Formats: sequence, C-alpha cells, structure tokens
Amino acid sequence: MIRDPETFEALLDSVRRFVRERLVPAENEVAETDEIPPAIVQEMREMGLFGLTIPEAYGGLELTMEEEVRLLFELCKTSPAFRSVIGTTVGIGSQGILMDGTEEQKAQYLPRLATGELSASFALTEPDAGSDAASLRTTALREGDHYVVNGTKRYITNAPHSKIFTLMARTDPSNKGAGGVSAFIVDANSPGISLGKIDKKMGQKGAHTCDVIFDNVRVPAENLIGGKEGQGFKTAMKVLDKGRIHVAAVCVGVAQRMLDDALRYAVERKQFGQAIGEFQLVQALLADSKAELYAAECMVLDAARRRDDGLNVTLEASCAKMFASEACGRVADRAVQVFGGAGYLAEYGIERFYRDVRLFRLYEGTTQIQQLIIGRALVKQARG
Repeated sequence: MIRDPETFEALLDSVRRFVRERLVPAENEVAETDEIPPAIVQEMREMGLFGLTIPEAYGGLELTMEEEVRLLFELCKTSPAFRSVIGTTVGIGSQGILMDGTEEQKAQYLPRLATGELSASFALTEPDAGSDAASLRTTALREGDHYVVNGTKRYITNAPHSKIFTLMARTDPSNKGAGGVSAFIVDANSPGISLGKIDKKMGQKGAHTCDVIFDNVRVPAENLIGGKEGQGFKTAMKVLDKGRIHVAAVCVGVAQRMLDDALRYAVERKQFGQAIGEFQLVQALLADSKAELYAAECMVLDAARRRDDGLNVTLEASCAKMFASEACGRVADRAVQVFGGAGYLAEYGIERFYRDVRLFRLYEGTTQIQQLIIGRALVKQARG
C-alpha cells in the first residue's frame, strides 16, 4: 500500500541519489577497511533511515510494508553492508518492541531508535540454537525486581555497535519448549555483558557480527517486553515474518545491481569483433537473471501487500525469502560468468557481490527451514 505516491516518490529519489552519489563510491573503501564511514552513518540518521518502520507518533517514517520493500529495492543496489547498518534497528531489533511492547516501553525506546540515537540488535541465535529457536538455553530468572540473565548469543548482527538488545531468553527452565521463552530489552552497557571478537566472514565487509555473553546480567523486570512471560517466541516469530519479506526485498535490490553491472559489461566488452552481449549464450544468462529477478520482485510485492491488508503472511514470507535469496545467488553466479575471467578479480567488484549474497540463503531462516515452513503450511491447509 502506497499512502501518498508523490511524497513517497520524493523519498525514493533521495535514496537513489544517496546510493549513487555516496554509497556506490564508498564500496571499495568499505571492502578494504571493513568499516562503514561514520559520516555515511550520520547521513543515514539525518535521512530518517533508522526510523523507516517506526510510527510517526514516535518520530519515524511509518512506512507500510509495500513502501518499505520498494525503498529497499533502491537502497540495496549497492553493497549489502550499508543496509545492514540500519537493518537490525528498523527490523528485528525494534519490531518486537513495536509489536508487543507496553506503551511505556514504546515511548521510552522507539523515538531514540527512530533517530538512530539508539541502535538495536536481535539476540536470538545461540551456539546450539539457531533454526531451532525454541531450544535456546540462555536463561533469565526472576529475582525480585530484576531478571538475572546467563548465556551466550552467537552471530548477532550489529552487536559491536548496538546500544540495546532485544533478547530472547528462557524464563521457565521447566518448560523446554517455546512457551518457556520471554523477550527482554537489555541495555548493551549493563554490567556482565561482554562481546566476542568481531567475526571474520566470507563477505559483507562492514557488516559486523559477534558473540554476546551474558554473565549474571541484571535486567529490570519492567524491561520484559509486554510485561508478560512466555510470549517471547511468539514475538520472535511475528518479527521474523516481517523480517523475511524485508530480506527478500534486499535480495531483489542487490540482484538488480548485479544484473545492471553484468549488462553494462556485456555491452562494453568486445570479443570476435563485437560486444559479447550480442552472443546468444550471453543473452541467455542475462535473460534467465531478468526473469528470476522479475519473479522475485513480484513475490515480494505481493507478500508485502498481503501483510498491509492484515493477512497472515507466514507462508508467503517464507516463499518470498526462499525464492528471492536462491535467485539472488543464481544471478550472482551468472554475473560472474558474464564477466568471464574479469569476474574472478576483485578489481571489478562482482566477486565481492558473489560472496556477499551467499549469506542471504542462511540468515532469517535457511532455505531448508523455509521449505519446512512452506511444506507444513501446505499440509495443514490440505487437512483443513
């Protein structure tokens, strides 16, 4: 749903200009230094990008899901690390508070998240609990007016830079299932919190992850999201439904950038006296990428519109995330092929994208987890 087409198009134009003039020229610097320039992060704050999904009442832009994915199509025509700077705040880091938090929690945190004063991370994954989120072992045991948290979280995006964590922890050790899990807002500077080394990854330089260790961390009881125990897993699942549409949109944007680069190279590069784009086998690589990109874009927009209409989109979100992330990987592979030997060289940048997009098929639920979600949903529908 697009609320005000003229205003929204003006926002898209500013994002396109930001990507073209600021982000694309900084790609090599980020790849070499593994850091996003602070000036760029500040510009993101000033543009309101940290508040894309936060209601206007709390200082955000309050984009609809369709508006959000359309903006991501543009913002992600560059290195995915730039989107990652805001990703956990506009997505899984803040949405649990927005969806299930108390009015006091929303008033306290959402305005500062919207301006980028606070950045948030989603602390769910553990060394032995990733796709099987209900099996997490981190505990939060009530002691008077506080909960005492112990455990380790792994692969937490933006953890080295975040000011708060949306933490999933087990408040009822006797309940080994999802019903024993609760959600908390945790100040990242709380005594007892320590961070592991920043992970060295295959790609996505500039987007940082690390372990977060909780050692007898005291969290005020008022920071229990929604003020009720046992609701954390439900909150996480609602957040992930939205997050999967978000990631699928990211895949579309990056895939479009890779196709644009491959097409430009195919038109400029000459062999046997003509541009390689004139050869039918090269055209086939480009055509397959365009068709898959178009399909992914349509799926993402449909899922977004369904969510805006208030429908349950668990099935559609998984379909979109699975297809778009897998298609993005195939577009990357074909793009390297179009570049030929040059595609294997860092000089041209396409090998960086090839490595960067591999992550999309893993986080926010692996492709195999999406297959399980889709398959179970279909069987449930068939049974009525």
